[in-house]
Amino acid sequence: MFSEELWLENEKKCAVVRKPKPGRKRQELLAVALGVKVGVKGAFLWPPLKLFACPQISSLVRRAALTHNDNHFNYEKTHNFKVSEPLHPFFYCGLNVHKQCSKHVPNDCQPDLKRIKKVYCCDLTTLVKAHNTQRPMVVDICIREIEARGLKSEGLYRVSGFTEHIEDVKMAFDRDGEKADISASIYPDINIITGALKLYFRDLPIPVITYDTYSKFIEAAKISNADERLEAVHEVLMLLPPAHYETLRYLMIHLKKVTMNEKDNFMNAENLGIVFGPTLMRPPEDSTLTTLHDMRYQKLIVQILIENEDVLF
Repeated sequence: MFSEELWLENEKKCAVVRKPKPGRKRQELLAVALGVKVGVKGAFLWPPLKLFACPQISSLVRRAALTHNDNHFNYEKTHNFKVSEPLHPFFYCGLNVHKQCSKHVPNDCQPDLKRIKKVYCCDLTTLVKAHNTQRPMVVDICIREIEARGLKSEGLYRVSGFTEHIEDVKMAFDRDGEKADISASIYPDINIITGALKLYFRDLPIPVITYDTYSKFIEAAKISNADERLEAVHEVLMLLPPAHYETLRYLMIHLKKVTMNEKDNFMNAENLGIVFGPTLMRPPEDSTLTTLHDMRYQKLIVQILIENEDVLF
């Protein structure tokens, strides 16, 4: 728990928001995670010490109720829509926001590198800003390794590596960052590296193709005229955040190189679309039916991006 001195120091800055008594232990654990104090009657003190309010919340309503129910937060009185989902820890200077609120984060917000404890599961934009790079280092390092020794490997990206070894690579990046050693001397099977790269994309709290643009990409994929479809895809690409756009661009250039070795690896743009469709884009709502229905369009979008990367990016 936080020290009593720290509570007293911040007490004047906080307003009490009443919480019911049941679930006291859960509240205390949540308070530790967020950096907030639980009052004597189970109250949360707002604003939290480590939690910067969502940018969508005006200064006049920052002290509105923060309710907790089964690990979900409801900013019912402070948003123009109802939110009932966990906060995503983007850590923009210690900022936590809902995925719906992420688009409101100021572009000049500079994350605190000390708050970013890992590479995987960290918001893409946050990681890029914190390390002052164009793309996440895990993407650069994995792709360099794959292009150096794996482009002709049969079933590249389709064949899976051992899950245990892929987890080892993940831990190496989380622990050592850009100093992680994924060379052939340690991981001779290139499928371990491709698996680690795919896992990085799957673990992103917001996919490379963001939730905000997902439906627009799906609608573009449904256009029957090839030229109009390509134009529609290009227009939606322009809506991606810079870090997402650059990461997608770099990945598509790489996947185009993979297809150029199709006679050896048997991986064309359609095959790669099947692999990367659900990896790069997920529907905003967690619906199995929607996912199954959209799979062919997800595949088609990635296939179009690969085949036309020189035109679209």
